[in-house]
Parts: sequence; C-alpha cells; structure tokens
Amino acid sequence: MTTSSPLRAADGTDESAWRSTRRFFGGRAGRATLVGLAGSALITFGGFGSGAVRRRDPLLEAMHLSWLRFGHGLVLSTVMVWIGVLLMIAAWVRLGRATLGHRTTVRQLRWVVPLWIAPLLLAVPMFSRDAYSYLAQGALLRDGFDPYAVGPVANPGVLLDNVSNVWTTTTAPYGPLFLLLGEGITSLTGDNVIAGTMLLRLTMLPGLALTMWAVPRIARHFGADPAVALWLAVLNPLVLIHLIGGVHNEMLMVGLMTAGIAAVLDRHHVAGMGLVAVAVAIKATAGIALPFLVWIWMLHERDRLRTENEARAERGDPPRRQHVLLVFAKTAGIGFAVFVAVFVVSSLVAGVGIGWLTALSGSAKIINWLSLPTILAHLVTVFTGWFTGARLGPVLEVTRMLCAVALAAILATAWWRSRHSERGALLGILVSLVAIVILSPAALPWYYSWPLAVAAGLTMSATTLTVLVGLSAWLMLVFQPDGSIGLYTFPHVVLATFAAVVAALSLRTVDPLRLRAVTHPEHENTFVPAPRARTETTRPDQAGQELTE
Repeated sequence: MTTSSPLRAADGTDESAWRSTRRFFGGRAGRATLVGLAGSALITFGGFGSGAVRRRDPLLEAMHLSWLRFGHGLVLSTVMVWIGVLLMIAAWVRLGRATLGHRTTVRQLRWVVPLWIAPLLLAVPMFSRDAYSYLAQGALLRDGFDPYAVGPVANPGVLLDNVSNVWTTTTAPYGPLFLLLGEGITSLTGDNVIAGTMLLRLTMLPGLALTMWAVPRIARHFGADPAVALWLAVLNPLVLIHLIGGVHNEMLMVGLMTAGIAAVLDRHHVAGMGLVAVAVAIKATAGIALPFLVWIWMLHERDRLRTENEARAERGDPPRRQHVLLVFAKTAGIGFAVFVAVFVVSSLVAGVGIGWLTALSGSAKIINWLSLPTILAHLVTVFTGWFTGARLGPVLEVTRMLCAVALAAILATAWWRSRHSERGALLGILVSLVAIVILSPAALPWYYSWPLAVAAGLTMSATTLTVLVGLSAWLMLVFQPDGSIGLYTFPHVVLATFAAVVAALSLRTVDPLRLRAVTHPEHENTFVPAPRARTETTRPDQAGQELTE
C-alpha cells in the first residue's frame, strides 16, 4: 500500500519527476497502467490474425505468421484480442477509481496515454476497415479523380482490393482537408497499404494531443475535475482502440473541435472558430458546435460591454449601448466568414467542390441496432410483419424520416435554449451530438466519441459516470475485431452486456461479483460522487490523493 505524499516536500521544494513517476508506478494506478499496456500489446499481436487484415498479406506470409488468420490460429488470435480488450477495460476502470479518489493527476494520466497507444501504432486496423477506404479515396484525388463524384471502384488496384464492399461505390463523405491528407499520404507511400496505414494513423496523433490539451482545459473552466475528464474522454478504450487502433478520422475531428471550444471559452474567438472550421473540413459533424459558439462569443461581448460601461460610469460618461441583433450579426458574421475562408482555401487546394455534402447520405447503407430509426423499423416489422406484411426497407425509410424531423426539432430547440450561459451552450453541443448519433440513419461505436469528449468537460454524478463506463464498455465489445457487426449474434450481445455491467459496477466496488475476498482499502471500494476540480494549492491530506498537479 502506497502512502500519500505531496508534490511539494515540507521545505517547499519540488519532488523530482523521477520520484513522482516511481511513486505512480509503484501504486495501484501504476499497476493498472501496466495491465492496460499488456492489453494493448495483446490486441496488437492478436490483430495480425483476427483484425481488419488485408485480404492478401504478403508481409504476414514472409514472417511465417499467416497461420494466425486461419483455423486454430484465427481462434487463438481472436482470443488474444478479446483478452487484450478486457484487460484495457479493467485497467481503465481501475484507473477511474483512483482518479475519482483523487489519487492520480492530469500529468500522470497524460503519460499513460502514450504507453497505451504505443503498441496500437503497430497494429493492423482494428474493429474497422475504414482506413482502407481513406487511402483509396486519397488515391482517387492523387490520380486525378474527384472523390465526390466517383467511388474507389473507379480506380482499381491494391488499395481498392481492401476496401469494404459496401463502400467501393460510395463517394467520399469527408471534407476537402481530409482528402488532401489522404492524397499526401498516398503520394508518399504509393499503393503500399502497410506504409499508408501507419502514416495515416500518425496523422491522427495531433488530434489526440489536442484532445488531451483541450478536454481538461474545458473541465477546469466549468469547475469539473480535469483528471476525470481526461480519464473519461481520452483513456477510454472506446476512444483509444477505435480511434487510434481503428484509424478513424474522428480523432482529428474531435481534437480540433474540442480545441476550438476551449479557445472560444478562453475568449480567443476567431481562433476557436477557425479550429472548428478546420474540424468540419475533416468531418462535417463538428459543424454542429459553431452556432453554439456564437452564443458564447455574444456572452463575452456582453460582459466586455458591461465592464466598459462600468469604467465609463466612473468617469461620468454615458453608457454605450449595442443592440443584441448587431452583436449577433457581428459574431455570427465573423464566424461564418472564417468558416467560408477555411473551406474555400481547402477546396481550391484540393481541386474539389462541395459534393461531400450530398455524399453524407452514404451512411444510410449501414443498418445496425445502434441507431434509433433501425431499432424502430426492426420492432415494427417483427411485431406487425406477420399480419401487415411490412418489410424492413420501406419501414426503415419512414422511421428515418420521422427521426430526421425529430432531430431537426431537437437541434433548433437546443440551440435556442442554450443562449443564456456558457454552460448552457456546452450542454447544447452535447445534446445535439447525442441526438445526431442516436437519430441519424446509421451509427457506429466510435461515433460516441463525439459527445463523450464534450460531456467530459462537465461535472457528473456517480450514477452518470457508472452508466457511461458501462455504455463505453458495451460499445467497445459489440463489434468483431475484423470490423464485422456482432449485434446480430445473441450470445455475443449477452456476453458483451454482462462484461459491460461488471465494468460499470467495478467503478464503484472492487470485485462486484464477489469472486474473491475484498482486500483493498476502504477508499478503493467507493468514490466521491461529484469530484471537485483540483488546484495547484490543494493539499493531499485534503483531497486524499498521492500527488497534486
């Protein structure tokens, strides 16, 4: 059992970074970090057989590892991946208990991130084949095609061979900046799938770094615990395994979007709007934050005018008044101009138009139980199909239309009601992102990283955090390592649900299944329901933590 020790010694001198690191890795949180590292390594090695591997992989054959893809080798590699995933979830939950008990710091958790992702940087794409689509779309632009007009099928080759069949004819639904990244990568690596995938994954790391910087900053702004925010939104296996291991451009989008939100909250309004505009040029979903940031900017303008008028009053000058519509026109106008400038420049450089807006409907090809329209359509056809003859296709069109109307109403209401405070604006972004994920025609597990990054900036109750842990674990477990959907396999769903419930309960209680005697100290069994924000002056004997920032 480690003993609490302040970051500053009794004589006021700082502890060395080496001593701080030794203390961390000598404690329970440090051991959990090593468990997560082992899990990440297992995922990487097992992924060579059961991940989203290339359809023909001469590298594995040259390394005499092709046996991992077939028969008993495939079973072994699949088991390794799932053990690795469960280890990472267990380590994350254990780190969560320590963080909520104020026994870890933001600095320490930031060092955990590179340890957990290091093995994943060498992995094949995990739980998704989207990386191959990204490369194929970049190659289209490289070879003179318009990715907004034709799908990867127009450019046969090795890159096309590895794209999921459902996306071979689909035009690119991503912004021009992301297409430029794809073009640059494929220009450097040619049709080398391995080099292209590795370089593509490296381009996601700036998004991870921005998220690691922005999320704790947002949390501090709203009085939440920045360490809890970092643990929930960055160290979450749903984020690291899917966005880094799976190589998804959500990592870039989320990083830029949260950085933009943090900048606007810090009153760097134009820079913040610019960052969010760049995020939209990666993936359109980030654009939902822009109207809410206009409200925050207007609130700051109101505060600035109030301060200015107080100074004028002290001098005996009359107050200066500004109509709210003029303030809105100014802030919204500048924000829109920044947005247009980013898109015009990136589109001109890429040599493409705005065809990606029409390509956004391509996700409608995805049919799974993660989206409410699909759930409703399945329920209608299952319970009424035997006497109405209703089929899934026509019913799905109706449920998607109804959910689209509901989504529009929710977005408009959330925007209008969020105009009174910064916290209200952030909640509006959160509600809007959740509504988009649930009510859109299609949803995938990694889509939940969007609202998760925003929610982490707010103080949450013990119950809310428990639910989020269970949901994150369940979403991490319902897809297969090769990217196929496990939602239609009943035993898979049952096992995923069981593991998710255990993970959620484990955040509050050690060994919730009572498989062994509880030998941990009392403070490991429960946590503070509403963790308070930490400050540089917080004493360890007040916060109950090993180290303070």
